[in-house]
Amino acid sequence: MSTAERPVAVVTGAARGIGAAVAAALARAGYDLVLGDVPSSGAVEGLGYPLATAHDLASVEKTCGGLGARTTALPCDVRSPSDVTRLVDAADSGRLVAAVAVAGIIGAEGPAWEQTPADLDRDLSVNLHGVANLARAAVPRLLRAPHGRGRFVAVVSSAGERGLPRLASYVAAKHATLGYVRALAADLGPSGVTANAVLPGSTATALLDRTADVYRLSGAGELARHQRLNRLLDPAEIASAVVWLCSDGASGITGASVNVDGGFTG
Repeated sequence: MSTAERPVAVVTGAARGIGAAVAAALARAGYDLVLGDVPSSGAVEGLGYPLATAHDLASVEKTCGGLGARTTALPCDVRSPSDVTRLVDAADSGRLVAAVAVAGIIGAEGPAWEQTPADLDRDLSVNLHGVANLARAAVPRLLRAPHGRGRFVAVVSSAGERGLPRLASYVAAKHATLGYVRALAADLGPSGVTANAVLPGSTATALLDRTADVYRLSGAGELARHQRLNRLLDPAEIASAVVWLCSDGASGITGASVNVDGGFTG
């Protein structure tokens, strides 16, 4: 397939974890890529853990290039509409067919009644507004995708459908994000562009390590007992669902939440 024929996907939060797995899976599926992630590990103030680095993003870019994808990687703070617009602008608009929002954080912890407006805003700024910023920049181009093939996918969380202790800000943001994706699908209606969410369970990522810290566990592996598979998920398992939702085979699915959660029991 020539470069002019290859589809292009934009992925946020691509420097590690699920985002990196999504990027690699899309590369294997024949996509060229525009990848974005935060410019530094301390980009979001007030977090109790470091975010990805520019080195991490460069490593993913190299991996995807080795898989045959023509890949562009840019610093992108999804809280910034201008950053997200610049990321989408880096894609060949005539070939852009998919936008995948993966960037997410755990912004605060503690009992729900103790979480402040600033705590709530921190989680919402990335987990909700980051997704909305990508939709605002990408959907007008997806509407021009050939043969109505445009795909918008948000990686949300099992927390988008459940209440979890000590993570009220995160849970609230993920519930809001799932609602946003469902409303986006309703607005896109018969355009042919679909909007769907993937809801991972406990997946072996830095975010899960942070979750283990919130619950004062010895390690993230302890969370496996909350899933019927009795193991943590691999990021590649989440990525498989994302790639499928971006494919022609998922053309009849929109406004859906696809649970890839190992049988999460709460």
